Amino acid sequence: MDLGKLSIFGLIAVVYAWLVILYCISLNPWFIFTMHAFSDLGAPDANSPWIYNNGMISIGVLIIIYSIYLVWSSVNKLTTVGGSFVFISGIFLMLIGIYPAGTRPHVFVSTWFFIQFDLAIIAWSLGMYIYSRDKLSLSALVIGLIAPVIGFGVDWPSAAMAETFGIIVIDYWVFISFIRSREVLPAKG
Repeated sequence: MDLGKLSIFGLIAVVYAWLVILYCISLNPWFIFTMHAFSDLGAPDANSPWIYNNGMISIGVLIIIYSIYLVWSSVNKLTTVGGSFVFISGIFLMLIGIYPAGTRPHVFVSTWFFIQFDLAIIAWSLGMYIYSRDKLSLSALVIGLIAPVIGFGVDWPSAAMAETFGIIVIDYWVFISFIRSREVLPAKG
C-alpha cells in the first residue's frame, strides 16, 4: 500500500475543522466569538451539539490518518516523534467530542490537545530543519516555540479567540508539513 496517498488527510482535516466550526456557529445564533469557547457548540444546551462533538471525533480520525503518513515519511527520529505527537493529538481531539463542554475531563482534554500538537510542531519542525536546513521548516519551528508563549501569555477576551490562534498555528504547520514531507519523500526513497 502506498501510504504517500495519506498526505492529503492533513489538508482535509484543516478544511473540515473550519467547516464544522462555522456550520455549528450558524446553528447557534447565541454564540459570540468574543465571549464563548468553540466547545460551547458541543455543550448539551447547544443546538445540535452532536454535530460539533461528532465533528471533533471525525477530525481526530483524519489527524490520526495524517500522523500515519508523517511517521511513514519521517526522515529522522525527531520527525518520527513529531508524527507520533500528531497521533496523540488526534486522540485528544476525539476526546473533546467524547467529553464535551460541561463534563469534568473536558478542560483537560481540550488543553492537552493544543499542548500535544505544539509538541508535535516543535519536534517535527526541528527534525525537518536538521535534515534539510530550509527556511520553511525553521519558520515552523520558530512558530512552534513562540505560539505557546502567546497562547498562554495573552489575556484573550474569549476561549474561542485563543482557540482560533491555536488552530491557525496548527493549520500553518499542516501546510508546511504537507509541502516539506512531499519534497523530501523522493530523496528518502
